[in-house]
Amino acid sequence: MRKLTRGTKLVVASHNAGKVWEINQLIAPYGLAAVSAGDLGLSEPEETEPTFAGNALLKARAAASGSGLPALADDSGLEVDVLGGAPGIYSARWAGPGKDFALAMRKVGEEITARHGWAAPGPRANFISVLCLAWPDGAHDLFEGKVFGTLVWPPRGGNGFGYDPMFIADGETKTFGEMEPSEKYAISHRTRAFAKFKADCLEAGAGHSGGPNALRDTAGLAAAAANISTRDELAAFIGNLREDFARNGTDWDNATLAEFLKGLEAWAASTGGEPRNGDEPRWRTLAKALLAATRNG
Repeated sequence: MRKLTRGTKLVVASHNAGKVWEINQLIAPYGLAAVSAGDLGLSEPEETEPTFAGNALLKARAAASGSGLPALADDSGLEVDVLGGAPGIYSARWAGPGKDFALAMRKVGEEITARHGWAAPGPRANFISVLCLAWPDGAHDLFEGKVFGTLVWPPRGGNGFGYDPMFIADGETKTFGEMEPSEKYAISHRTRAFAKFKADCLEAGAGHSGGPNALRDTAGLAAAAANISTRDELAAFIGNLREDFARNGTDWDNATLAEFLKGLEAWAASTGGEPRNGDEPRWRTLAKALLAATRNG
């Protein structure tokens, strides 16, 4: 099995800001120069395969072929036992064109209510992640990780993204949406898949332990803003933005209230202030506005 060495340029085969950021946080300690498929202007292939592995391979091969570089893709989702494994490979599509996971969670909640109800301790479910590393010559490897647990309704917590606020991993009392990033990434499905990828494809002894921390950089805040779907997630984002100012306020372009409001005014007046997708959740639009107001341009 081929190894990725320090300095290797790697394409993260996704246009999802949250997923790209997560994967970048996992691979950054290993000295890989990562760039997203979106940054390279590569189109996203239609996910036509019936399995997570098939769609991960499809995306990785498309990015590797289009870029001439090795590419790492993830296909992941939520599988609910009483729904016959749904939403499964359609997890993102249940969120609609605006990727509104408040809508997706409501659909899951309504389907479970109709078929099963919500007797304690809640219906069984699991998150699954399949990572695929593909090379321009067509060679590839697959790595799968799962985390099992139960679902709760209504959702709880504003951290994470996707279906995190309604999932409690076995042995835990908090949902993924209530956990701090370090808690979630210690046990998450993507971390478990990455551990297998690391063992087979990364140089021994490189990197360090520890998961992503959304408070460390503007890329993390931008990824969070791009994935907000609920009011609780917006509240958590504003708290993270406030803590970022306390830690890194000198790095903000607009570090006074007057400058911040001027930046917010400029965002609202610009064409860039219009959501790209009319179905984007209003909480997400507001988060993007607040983040944009911290900087010029």
